[in-house]
Amino acid sequence: MQIYLCEKPSQARDIARVLGATGKRDGYLEGNNLRVTWCLGHLLEMLAPDAYQDLWKVWRLETLPILPSAWRVEVRDKAGRQFRVIRELLKSAREVVIATDADREGETIGREVLEHCRYRGRVSRLWLSALDDESIRKALAAQFPGSKTEPLYRAGLGRARADWLVGMNLTRAYTLLGRRGGYSGVLTVGRVQTPTLKLVVDRDRLIEEFVPRDYFEVWIDCGAKVGRFRAKWEVPESLADEEGRCLDRAKAEEVVQRVANRPGRVVQAETKRQKEAPPLPLDLSTLQQEASRRFGMGAARTLEVAQSLYETRKAITYPRTDCRHLPESQFSEVSQVFVSLVRSDASMGPWVDKADAGLRSKAWDDGKITAHHAMIPTKAGSPVAGMSGDEVRLYDLIRRHYLAQFYPPFQYDRTVVEVAAEGELFRATGNVEIASGWKELMRRESKADEVEEEPCLPPGLKKGEVVEILTARVENKRTKPPNRHTEGSLILAMKNVGRMVEDPRFRQTLRETSGIGTEATRAGIIENLLQRNLLTKQGKNLISSPVARVLVDVLPRSVTNPATTAIWEQALEEIARGERSLEEFEGKAVIWVTRLIAAMKSEGERHLSRFSEIGPGAPRR
Repeated sequence: MQIYLCEKPSQARDIARVLGATGKRDGYLEGNNLRVTWCLGHLLEMLAPDAYQDLWKVWRLETLPILPSAWRVEVRDKAGRQFRVIRELLKSAREVVIATDADREGETIGREVLEHCRYRGRVSRLWLSALDDESIRKALAAQFPGSKTEPLYRAGLGRARADWLVGMNLTRAYTLLGRRGGYSGVLTVGRVQTPTLKLVVDRDRLIEEFVPRDYFEVWIDCGAKVGRFRAKWEVPESLADEEGRCLDRAKAEEVVQRVANRPGRVVQAETKRQKEAPPLPLDLSTLQQEASRRFGMGAARTLEVAQSLYETRKAITYPRTDCRHLPESQFSEVSQVFVSLVRSDASMGPWVDKADAGLRSKAWDDGKITAHHAMIPTKAGSPVAGMSGDEVRLYDLIRRHYLAQFYPPFQYDRTVVEVAAEGELFRATGNVEIASGWKELMRRESKADEVEEEPCLPPGLKKGEVVEILTARVENKRTKPPNRHTEGSLILAMKNVGRMVEDPRFRQTLRETSGIGTEATRAGIIENLLQRNLLTKQGKNLISSPVARVLVDVLPRSVTNPATTAIWEQALEEIARGERSLEEFEGKAVIWVTRLIAAMKSEGERHLSRFSEIGPGAPRR
C-alpha cells in the first residue's frame, strides 16, 4: 500500500482528489490502492526538562546546564488520535510519499512521524509549489527519492535542538538571576528571538537619545530666458558635516548676501532618459513589509492570509518563499495565468489586455531560484468575490507584482542644471514622465504609494547661459530621529541585519543566509515577543518594554549579536546540503551553552541591581 503523508487535512484533500482517493475514512482518504493521510502541523513535540528527570522539575541554578543524553519527543495534546491513525497505516505501507510543505519545517513534520513510528520502508518525496490540480499533477509526475531531501530533516532537528538548548537553559538561568535581583517574572531567551529583540531596543534607544541638530540650506530663484527655476546650494566640503550639510547659519547667510541679485552662469544643463524596470514578484518578507506599510497588517496575520490564499483558495503559489525570481520553464504558462486573473476578477481585464505576454523581465532567472520560486497567481485562480477583505488586499499585491513583469519600463527624463555664482555652486533637478509603463498598473490611491515628484525645470536651458538670481534665502532645517520599528520594518531589519554587523565574514554570511530567522519563522518570532510583553504595539509601531532592555543589557553579547545566529544558520544550511553532520553541530551547541551558563554563574552578581529597575514583574507560578 502506498501512503501519502501530508501536512494538513486541506492539503491531503487536494492531493487525494487528483489521485482519485475519494473514499473517506477516519483520518485518511482511500482509493486506487493508495491512502492519503495528514499530520496536524507538528504531531510531535520535544519534551520539557521536567519529563527527563525529577532533578530538572525545579528551577535551580545548580542543575544547569540541562543537557539531555538522548532526545525525546511525545505526541502533542489533542494530536493522539491522528497519530494513531498514521501509525496503523504505516504498518501496511510498502512506500511512504512525504507530501508535506516543501521546506525544512515540512520535511521535519513528516520525517519525525516516520522516525517515531520506526518506519523503515521506502520513502519518496512530493515537492509542491502550488495546490491547484495542474500543479499537483505536475509534481506527482516528478516525484523523487526521499533520500534527496532527508538532510533537510537533519537540519530541522538541529534547529529544534539548538533552540531547545538555548531557550531552556538561558531562560532558566536569567529568570533565576532576575529573581535574586527582585524581579519575579520569566525572562525568556531565544536563539533568534533575542537578537531580534535587540534590534528594537537599539532603535528605541537611538530615538530617545537622539539630539536634533539645526542645519541650513540656501535656495535661489533663477530667472532665465525660458523661465524661472529653483536651485539649492551645494555645500563646499570645507563647510559640510559628514552628511554634506551646513551647520553654520552665519556661513549660509554670507552666501545669500553675496549671490542675491547677482548674475549666475549655467555650467551644466543635461537631460538623460531614465528607465526603471518593474519591481520583482514577491517573496514572503517583502509581502509582509508591503502589507504592514499599506494596510497596517501584522506579519503573522499576513502569513495567515497568504496561507489561506495558497491552501484554501488555491489562488497563489507557495507563500513561505525567500525567492523573488521565477523559473524560465514557467514562461510558457504566462497566457494561462493571464486567463485565470480575468476569470477570478473581471476588473483585471483592462490591465491584462495592456500586458505583453512576450516581455521577459529580469525576474525569469533559473540561476536565482532557491527551494521555491516567487509568490505568483496560479493558473487555477479563485474568484475574488469569495475572498475576505484581507485576502483581496494581499492577492491584489501578488497579482499586480506578477503582471508588472509584462509591462514596459517606467521612463522619465531627468534634468540636472548647475549654476555658478560668486564662487558658489547651486544645483536643480527635475523629472518629466515620458511613459508610465508598469507604474500605471502599480499606482494606488493609498498615501503609502505617493511619490514626491521633483518640480519640472524649464526646457531649453543651455550651458554657458547667464541667469539672474532673483531671490536668495536661508531655510532652517532640523535633523530627525529614525522611525520606530513596525512589524514590516523589523522583518526587513532581520533580513538585512548583516549591514549592522562589523565583522566582514559574518556580514557576508548573513547576506548569504538572508539574515536571521527564515521566511516562515520571522512572523512567529515577532508574535512571541509581543505575547511575552517584551514588545508592545502603539499603532503600527513596536516599542521595547523596560524588562526587554534590561534583558538585552545583561545577556552576553554573543547571545544578542546576530552574527552568532548567522554562524548557526550557516551550519544548518550545511547540514541541509549534506556538508556537515548533525552530531558535530549539536556538540558545538552544547559547548557554547555550557560556557554561557558557567560565565553567568561566575559573573551574574554584577547584574543584580539592574532587575530592581523594572519592578517585581509577573507573579511567580
